[in-house]
Amino acid sequence: MKHGFIKVAAATPDIRVADVDYNKEKICALLREACNEGAKIIVFPELCVTGYTCGDLFTQDILLKAAKEALLEIAGFTKDRDALVFVGVPLSVGGKLYNVAAALNNGKIIGLTTKTFLPNYAEFYEMRQFTPGPDRAQYIQFAGEQVPFGPQILFCDTDMDELIVSAEICEAVWSPVPPSIFAALEGATVIVNCSASDETIGKDTYRRELIAGQSARLIAGYVYANAGEGESTTDVVFGGHNIIAENGTVLKEARRYHNEIIYSEFDLQRIISERRKNTTFQTAEGYSLIRVPFHIKNEKTKLTRQFPRRPFVPSDERARAQRCEEILTIQAMGLKKRLAHTNAKTAVVGISGGLDSTLALLVTARAFDMLDRDKKDIIAVTMPCFGTTDRTYNNACEMSRKTGATLREVPIAEAVNIHFRDIGQDPETHDVTYENSQARERTQVLMDIANRTGGMVIGTGDMSELALGWATYNGDHMSMYGVNASVPKTLVRHLVKYAADETTDEELKKVLYDVLDTPVSPELLPPKDGDIAQKTEDLVGPYELHDFFLYYMLRFGYEPAKIFRLAENVFDGVYDRATILKWLKTFCRRFFSQQFKRSCLPDGPKIGTVALSPRGDWRMPSDACVAVWMKELDEIPLRD
Repeated sequence: MKHGFIKVAAATPDIRVADVDYNKEKICALLREACNEGAKIIVFPELCVTGYTCGDLFTQDILLKAAKEALLEIAGFTKDRDALVFVGVPLSVGGKLYNVAAALNNGKIIGLTTKTFLPNYAEFYEMRQFTPGPDRAQYIQFAGEQVPFGPQILFCDTDMDELIVSAEICEAVWSPVPPSIFAALEGATVIVNCSASDETIGKDTYRRELIAGQSARLIAGYVYANAGEGESTTDVVFGGHNIIAENGTVLKEARRYHNEIIYSEFDLQRIISERRKNTTFQTAEGYSLIRVPFHIKNEKTKLTRQFPRRPFVPSDERARAQRCEEILTIQAMGLKKRLAHTNAKTAVVGISGGLDSTLALLVTARAFDMLDRDKKDIIAVTMPCFGTTDRTYNNACEMSRKTGATLREVPIAEAVNIHFRDIGQDPETHDVTYENSQARERTQVLMDIANRTGGMVIGTGDMSELALGWATYNGDHMSMYGVNASVPKTLVRHLVKYAADETTDEELKKVLYDVLDTPVSPELLPPKDGDIAQKTEDLVGPYELHDFFLYYMLRFGYEPAKIFRLAENVFDGVYDRATILKWLKTFCRRFFSQQFKRSCLPDGPKIGTVALSPRGDWRMPSDACVAVWMKELDEIPLRD
């Protein structure tokens, strides 16, 4: 369970209706298999010890006695097997019959969660045989032990504070107020459901959305184990539709009509982080629910769940196109409001022929279309200097014309050389002063043109650059409205590609595709043989790595070692261990040292769940120390 990961399983055994010994053997066989796979929480379907479809056979003492004996044997089978197991079984208590999810750990029955809501409509008639569980859990004498019996029992791991498990049974999650709500409010991070939900047309979609939605509402992991083949088909068919979901995302889903085990891993640290940040998720006080300790070994979990290499970019092409359209609209709407509010006569955009300025120009053009304004009032300014190449210059000029903007060229080499003379800078010394003087000169030109034309300067810098501080303070760092401020570099590329794919202007399409093929560069050093000499990713590292680091650090508050572990897993075969560690150290060091640049950012629209605005999502002191983060990274060996 290192880094908060815990492996869970939803298992549907082959059964025979009322054949308890057969069912017991099949349950134990799957239990053995799941434990061998490293599952620590294992969930079986509702009433699987007997079969859900026994009907009035549930009134037969011989069946109930066999079920109780089988449960005790299954519990014994868990001894020395490192797992918390939930099994559905009918139990007679106090002269009444209950539908129960029995919790088993280390050879013992540690809790009996009763079914609260008994469906008695359509094909269901559970109230014919069963009694709803009590309103509150209590302790009962069962097989010579005092065992908690009732709803919403909390099973708490003795070594891992984040692992608190609670069970509900089938119909509960379909009810208006599921018991899991109260369990989650008292700290349950994992909800399990022993279910017997039959198949009808379209029900699988509803079931999937229901489980995903409940996990999102509770900010929890949810393991749903459903009855399958082997149940009676007198009137209905069961498909073994098992689902594992976490905070709104389905991590794993079984094939229907194939009894099987599915596995995935919950990220409990992620769940807790989300709850901490969500101030509307108010945990209950008083601890009124019964809490039962259990123990499983705290060991490293082998990861099988998938983590996206580019978490800001949807992998599905259709979803990606929808996301791009939505983002461009948000950016343009933000700028539209600012232009209208300030009565700006023009929008001034510095155009370099790179990705960021291209996106800013495209967004500005959209905003002007929304305002029904002539795009000639967009002043696209290209400012060639020492590092400008013909390729980027020509692309900047051509895209400005094709979008309908007014192109202005202001060469700045002479002004920068005068500035060098004034401050005593040797033009042959290509240091940070050499580079930043150009960036600040460009910003001065843009600001002054905006003043002369009654306009405002549109910022081009993206969120990845802000995270790394890869911007010249009061140079490209500054604008009057930063449309790209919360767009990561990996997403900028896809936004420009989307615009290229969507345009009907073949000449503009050609230019945009060439921009996509151009290396990312500030172009502040002289070209080599006409080509770009200064490539950003050679200096600060690959943006796909930095965006990965940024997402998991800010979105979920992961510690560096956990981010490294995920990156090593996701980028296996792309970057070696030493390379990932090198750039993660660079990211952490720069992220902390460059906060002062983010503390005075211009306004700009938030477009996703991760943003760095000092007025919104990220409020960090400019002089915070990175020592704790670097200490953890320094302890990671370069080799396994």
